[in-house]
Amino acid sequence: MPRSVCVVLLSLLPYLLFAQGPEPPADFLRSINKLYVVVAVIALVFLGIAYYLWSLDRRMTELEDQIDNHA
Repeated sequence: MPRSVCVVLLSLLPYLLFAQGPEPPADFLRSINKLYVVVAVIALVFLGIAYYLWSLDRRMTELEDQIDNHA
């Protein structure tokens, strides 16, 4: 297949696979109160990653200070 045909087919693929019911997914999740659960899980994951990076930075700073003191 020529490259242009592949590009066109791949660019249309999301539109072909997007199955939309009678209401948009966000409204459906909001109607059954699951949207808030999704938002809470995303927030917890973000906070967990932020805490991990903060603690990793703190440990790296301590190691750098130890290296500077011994040199």
